[in-house]
Amino acid sequence: MDHMQQEEHCSDGEDFFGDYDSLLEDTSLLAKLEQAERAEDDKMESTLPPAEDKDALTDSILDALDEDLFRDSLPSSQQQFVEQEAERSKALQSGGRDKKRRSVSEHLKRTMRCNAASPASLSRSLALKEAVLSDEISDAMHAMETVSSHTTDLGPFFGLPTKVKELLSKLRGINSLYEWQETCLKLECVQQRRNLIYTLPTSGGKTLVAELLILREVVCRKKDCIFILPYVSLVQEKVRGLASFGLELDFLVEEYAGSKGRFPPVKRRGGQRSLYIATIEKAHSLVNSLIESARLDCVGLLVVDELHMLGDGSRGALLEITLAKVLNLSSHTQIIGMSATLGNISDLQTFLKAETYNNDFRPVQLREYVKLGDGIYEVDPKEEECFRLCRRVKLKYSSAMQKMDPDHIVALVTEVIPRHSCLLFCPTKKNCENVAVMICKYLREDFLRQRQAEKEVLLRELKDSGNGSMCPVLRKTVPLGVAYHHSGLTGEERKLLEDAYSNGVLCLLTCTSTLAAGVNLPARRVILRSPYVASELIKTSQYKQMAGRAGRAGLDDEGESILIVQDKERFKAKALLCAPMEKCYSALLADDGKCLLHLILSLVGLKVTTCAEKLHDFLRGTLLFVQREHLCEHSSLDVVLQQGVHLLQVKGLLSTQGDALHVTRLGRATFKGSVDLSHSQVLYQDLCIGLEGLLLSSYLHLVYLVTPYDMSLQCTPDWMTFYTQMALLSAAEQKMCAHVGVPESLVARKAAGQAVKKSANMAAMKRMYLALVLMALLKENDLWCVAQKFQLSRGFVQSLLNSAAAFCSCVFHFTQELDELWPFCSLFEALTKRLSYCVRAELIPLMEVAGVMESRAKQLHAAGYKTLTHLANADPVLLVRSVEHLNRKQANQMVASAKMLVKEKAAALQQEVDELLTLPADLPDKDDRWLF
Repeated sequence: MDHMQQEEHCSDGEDFFGDYDSLLEDTSLLAKLEQAERAEDDKMESTLPPAEDKDALTDSILDALDEDLFRDSLPSSQQQFVEQEAERSKALQSGGRDKKRRSVSEHLKRTMRCNAASPASLSRSLALKEAVLSDEISDAMHAMETVSSHTTDLGPFFGLPTKVKELLSKLRGINSLYEWQETCLKLECVQQRRNLIYTLPTSGGKTLVAELLILREVVCRKKDCIFILPYVSLVQEKVRGLASFGLELDFLVEEYAGSKGRFPPVKRRGGQRSLYIATIEKAHSLVNSLIESARLDCVGLLVVDELHMLGDGSRGALLEITLAKVLNLSSHTQIIGMSATLGNISDLQTFLKAETYNNDFRPVQLREYVKLGDGIYEVDPKEEECFRLCRRVKLKYSSAMQKMDPDHIVALVTEVIPRHSCLLFCPTKKNCENVAVMICKYLREDFLRQRQAEKEVLLRELKDSGNGSMCPVLRKTVPLGVAYHHSGLTGEERKLLEDAYSNGVLCLLTCTSTLAAGVNLPARRVILRSPYVASELIKTSQYKQMAGRAGRAGLDDEGESILIVQDKERFKAKALLCAPMEKCYSALLADDGKCLLHLILSLVGLKVTTCAEKLHDFLRGTLLFVQREHLCEHSSLDVVLQQGVHLLQVKGLLSTQGDALHVTRLGRATFKGSVDLSHSQVLYQDLCIGLEGLLLSSYLHLVYLVTPYDMSLQCTPDWMTFYTQMALLSAAEQKMCAHVGVPESLVARKAAGQAVKKSANMAAMKRMYLALVLMALLKENDLWCVAQKFQLSRGFVQSLLNSAAAFCSCVFHFTQELDELWPFCSLFEALTKRLSYCVRAELIPLMEVAGVMESRAKQLHAAGYKTLTHLANADPVLLVRSVEHLNRKQANQMVASAKMLVKEKAAALQQEVDELLTLPADLPDKDDRWLF
């Protein structure tokens, strides 16, 4: 990578060819090149057997030239070009001489002629770079078209231009790949674009391989890609991380998460391609829209992270449906799956028609331990007891401290912090907070002096994110470098704490198991407070995921995981640590087969099939069919399918005409809006009732209609608070509440502790309570204040807001398919944006940028960056100076994300222009007019 370092000091505007304008007239250099080539040809004729190709180029051509001539006469950019040609020649010679390449002199002639002919105002070094990049992409594309089993390296950098290698070094500091990554990228199935599942331990570097394959697809093959990730936070993180690559390599990075995403996606002009980064739910809707618009073949690659989530309830079933549709309907789309090790990977291999690659590589060695009493035992499956005593806990405990900390957690964490980082997984959210406070009571005073200024900055940012409010637990623990992390935090708090931990400002996080499945936050030591999550024993896969966070590549020589168990849990711990990995089973029949019903409905609605026989043919391509003997013990798949079709007819979502199946209007609205089948009828009735007395003087009625049905099951209203808030409503709002079944008198009786009639609609009352929470958020824009007012955790309020925004987007698409609900369409479209950001209107454009939270948006607005265009054209250096507590990396990602968003919006507007200016295909001609 030495040439990269040299180029960092060079300006693109500088002319490196100043003395070579007349090089084509003075052909001494080219003559020497040709003379050397002729000498090499004569030498090869005398040494090679007759069967070999005498025109093959070897390194000796370069050797025959005077080294001083190249060193002194050529600029560094041309030296790099010649070195690349030498490397290509070596690769060609080792792979066989059946394919000829142009000689070095021909390449130099062409490059010099282009340089001499280019306008004086154009940077010649830049032109050469672009020529080399274009040539490399062309070579890679040609190689991909003619790939064979004898050719594994398709271009300068695994089938990609050298610029990708430079970007990896510049943007991520990656100068080389692990050996397994190189092996995986050179697999024959990868080169020939066959499906692949590859499995590695946590933190093994799986994602980089997938990203390189994505870049090859969008840059070289000019195809769209879909990257499916399990959580919104991971989608946003990946959008930020890949936006800079998109700007440099000319492709779009689009976010499909929460309420974001356009269906169908914008059709790009000029061959520009898109990378859609999506959650499981949004990926399913995206694939449906591509099928409906006959554009699924435009997707060249679909990548799934955490493929083992196929067995994870309804979300896993949705992922299975998405993959089955792509497998069945697009022969041109390659599928790459990344997974943790599974006990039945062969089932997934059969389902995806894929090959597998497995490696147990970890960049940092992991040592697993169990703590029993005061003994630390190393996990060794070869031992009879599975454990081998290594040492005792070193810290001496007083009797009082022993009572407070019987599991010696303080001793275990202080062995590594503050010098190194530590993650402490706890069974419950409350336990996370309690353990964090307990640890801080016994930490030395010198912990306060560690990075004190940065901790003070973090405390101010946490306070700003809460509009002046701050969690009292974090106020106590952050000065000592400790914090908790669980779903009870707001999104902004979570991001601030994650960044602080990644940067070393915080050295210890007490967290729940969800952190292990989310963003990558490694640690020197990982401690599992208990072998339980809540009251359930953790699964082997969960344990591996949490323990796998130990060890930070490039920082630690090794990582340690310690599982704390009580003596009575000894045998459970042994079973957990020595058990084989769990198996992954299809979830299509889970939850009374609701997901299978959804699959049937969407297949008929998309006109993929219109009869039961073809439905069965499609099901043969699912994981459910592969595992039918295990999952359909009591009835055959045919019977299950017939029952599903019948149930959809009963629900009014399917109809029949002879043997043909058709979706009803309600059925079409249900699958187009991705509405839960158990809620579609109720939603339709609520919307129809709402039309009879729609209240437009307030948001309350609309907000009630998009309050998620399932969230009301998680909430128990504080009835006195409910009554107080109801009393503050206007007469029109109270009338509306009574209209939907929530009269003020009924709430008053509940607040007074009196009994209510059994006929009272408790579900509607709970939804109204949550609707009042959302209304308060829209009015006050202060999550902390609203959470305290309604006696709810701020994490629940944050989750409610996110769920309401996503459901509002679903209801918007639902109403688009039903003419009688047309008044709602524009109303729900506007409400989706309000709920998605829940901030002052002027901040919404800034918060559309991935990773920009409310407090950061306020800072940007105050600094003069008031629009998306302002931010997209900002100088990152000036941005760092203007915005407090913003580092250079964050500024670069922010500007790149803003630029990408501007390009997306411009492309969408351009599509509208093109559609307006395109001549209709069915435009009547002169002869047709006479018919009328």
